[in-house]
Amino acid sequence: MKIALIQQSCSENKNANVEHGLESAREAAKNGAKLICFAELAFEPFYPQYKDPKDPGQHAEPIPGNITDSFSEIAKEFGVVIVLNLYEKDGDALYDSSPVINTNGSILGTTRMVHITDYACFYEQAYYMPGNNGAPVFDTPFGKIGVAICYDRHYPEYMRALAIAGADLVVIPQAGSVGEWPEGLYEAEVRTAAFQNGYFTALCNRVGEEPKLTFAGESFVCDPAGKVIARAGTGTEEILYCDVDLEEVKNSHAKQLFLRDRRPELYSGWIK
Repeated sequence: MKIALIQQSCSENKNANVEHGLESAREAAKNGAKLICFAELAFEPFYPQYKDPKDPGQHAEPIPGNITDSFSEIAKEFGVVIVLNLYEKDGDALYDSSPVINTNGSILGTTRMVHITDYACFYEQAYYMPGNNGAPVFDTPFGKIGVAICYDRHYPEYMRALAIAGADLVVIPQAGSVGEWPEGLYEAEVRTAAFQNGYFTALCNRVGEEPKLTFAGESFVCDPAGKVIARAGTGTEEILYCDVDLEEVKNSHAKQLFLRDRRPELYSGWIK
């Protein structure tokens, strides 16, 4: 299966960003991608770089809504699965959310970021509520897909939950800035998650300079052995393509050993 990670920068013009994303999705589908993924808040400025917003909900939108409708048309036209990331408004609640669109254009479901951070230029607790949809895995024609939105990837419990639910591939929409973490650490973290849990990981990062942050790009894909098998450039706008063989999941160390030998009857007493 060919997957495509859309690494694109954002202007202040949300409509133009959406059109850019639609063009990229069409291009990826025409080039044979079956799963198309976008970064965190892919079509709008990264709002949480600003502290104490007056009315954050003005930027949010429902799911389904205009953006998901547009991408659903592409999914149905080309028979592809698309993972988006949007600022969602559901009644009075606001979430960092990734709807997963199936090959027939329907929304299989929505993952909402569970862990919400708050530190300089990532004032996310002022914008998002903790997700209330758990850690779902979506059964698509191309395999079982889980989503770990940005900060959630730091939590081994969340990444393991996706494995227990049967994920073959975990998509990670991210907003990672230049120099945010020690050199090589965020890549090592995702490689380790792939190895320990026996699935592919596909991290799709933002790219480009914004008023308070510069996003790095450097999207990448890992196999279930924890090896990086595709990598996008630093600071580049591009579509990263990667062929993945989900049969490798069955023969991974995690499936053959680590998950087999778990002791879940003990863990609740250790972690409360």
